Parts: sequence; structure tokens; C-alpha cells
Amino acid sequence: MRHLLDTKDLSLDDALNILDTADYMGEVGQREVKKLPVLQGRTVVNLFFEDSTRTRLSFEAAEKRLSADIINFSAKGSSVSKGESLKDTAQTLAAINADAVVIRHSASGAPQRLAEAGWIDVPVLNAGDGTHAHPTQALLDAMTLRQFKAQVEGVTTRGLTLEGLRVAIVGDILHSRVARSNLWLLHTLGATVKFVAPPTLLPVDIENWPAEIYYNLDDAIESGVDAVMMLRIQKERMNAAFFPSSEEYSRLWGLTPERFARLDASAHETAILHPGPMNRGLEICAEAADSRRSWVLRQVTNGVSVRMAVLYLLMTGGSANDFYSGS
Repeated sequence: MRHLLDTKDLSLDDALNILDTADYMGEVGQREVKKLPVLQGRTVVNLFFEDSTRTRLSFEAAEKRLSADIINFSAKGSSVSKGESLKDTAQTLAAINADAVVIRHSASGAPQRLAEAGWIDVPVLNAGDGTHAHPTQALLDAMTLRQFKAQVEGVTTRGLTLEGLRVAIVGDILHSRVARSNLWLLHTLGATVKFVAPPTLLPVDIENWPAEIYYNLDDAIESGVDAVMMLRIQKERMNAAFFPSSEEYSRLWGLTPERFARLDASAHETAILHPGPMNRGLEICAEAADSRRSWVLRQVTNGVSVRMAVLYLLMTGGSANDFYSGS
């Protein structure tokens, strides 16, 4: 694996190698000294053309725990605001001998362009591009779902797939790179994916995707789900009205207090996930977000572990066996 651009490109072995490595990185995060020397002397550039808080902080924490040197780049206040192209920025990074680039961009395909154009010859990690892909978010979601499945079944996570798990992804599928990346990765890992959204918030070619489609959250829950992943309504990407009102959206597609109470009363264990930031009262109620069924904070913790794993694997050519040899 040379770059990480999209989960659609990951084989089952690739995905399990990343997740098993992330499990070990998670153990590092529990130690008193949360650092490994594996990237000492290597420089990682965080190239953020789009605003981000949790993804950027998560990558920075991962890079520091691997002992890498970090250069942070933000489009605001840089030469990009004066018209500098992606090519010129990339060539500047090559000239200062960067060893890896993490890129987040509002344009779909920008990380792939950077990886394949020949402007710079280092690993490229996609930290989110347009409505296309967000592979590390999908990997941290898969890591969280794997921990949930291991807890329910009383097994260890190493080597575990998501075979048999039913995951409902609810909300703004149309604008969500998280939903797209999760679909391909969860499908590769053996899970059944159910998309739940109003017709106006589903892509036009959805019938060709490996997902079951529901237009009402109650119908999806009644069909059987083991995990519910609520998505943020991305108003900043909407240029028209995609549903009549916030009240109707919440009533039909939101995890309301009433809907959560029915879910919580069930004997069946169900995990609640959200990639954040959460719009409490719209797509998810506070009762659900703060409940014992919520795995939202575990997702944040796992984000650092997954990004440590991906950086380690891409920049060293290693594998999960480096940490589990002889076990």
C-alpha cells in the first residue's frame, strides 16, 4: 500500500492489517508514556485546505505519538490565498524533503491528483476530499464496530471481520464522504449496510451500491440493526432545500428521545455512532449521544490509533506482525 486515498481500494487483508495495527497503537495510548520512536527524524506535513478541528488534532496527536516532526499548513494566510496552485504547493513540500503528506481538500479527487501527478514522491493520506472519501474516518468507525462486536460476542478483536453485523447509516448520504467510505469498507469487512435518508439526500446512482435503502428510520430499525450511525446534516454543502423542515427531518430520520427510548428498552444490544460534530436535537438527541449505548467518544479515541497505524504502515512498509510476532 503506497497511499491511502479511498477505502474502495482496500482489500480485506489490507483493512485487517490496518485495524490489527491500530489495536496495538490503542494499547500505546493507554501507557504512561504514549510514544513510539518509529518515525523519529521523519517529517509529516498536514496540508489542510479545508477547515477541520477533530481530524487535524487527531492526526497531530498520532504523528507526535510516533515521534515524527510536524509541519502544519493551512490555506488561510498562506500563498494559496494569493493564487498558488496545488502543484506549486506540492513542489515546495518536495523541496523541503517532506516524508509524507496528509491532505484535506474541499475538491473531490485532490489527494489522488497529488499522489499520482508526480509532483512529489511520498505517501499521501487522504484526510477528507469533497463528497468523495474520508478513509481514516471509515477505518476508525470499523475499529469501533469491531470492538463492539468483540464485546458482544466475547472474542478478541485481532483478525476479526464484521461478518453478520448490520449497520444503519442515517441522514445526509448525498453530501457525506463518511457514508461513502464506510459503505465500501464495511462491505469489504462483511457487514450489511443500510442507508436511511429522504430520497432527496441519496445519490442518483445509489441502486448500484451494495446497500439496502430505507426512507424511514423506524422501518430500518424494525428490519434489525446492530449499530446506528447518525450523520451530520451538511448545510454548508447544500444549495437548495432537501427536506421540508428541521422538525420533519428530526421526526422521520432523527434519533429522537422517543425513538431512542424504544431502542434502549430492547434487549438487543445496539451501538450508536456519530462522526461528529453532532447537531443535538436535529439528527441525534442528547439522551442517545450521552447514553451507555453511545460509542462516540470511543470513535474519537480510535481515530488517533487508526491514524498512527496508517502513518506507520505507509511510512515504514511494516505490518501488524511487527507488533504481534510470536503471539
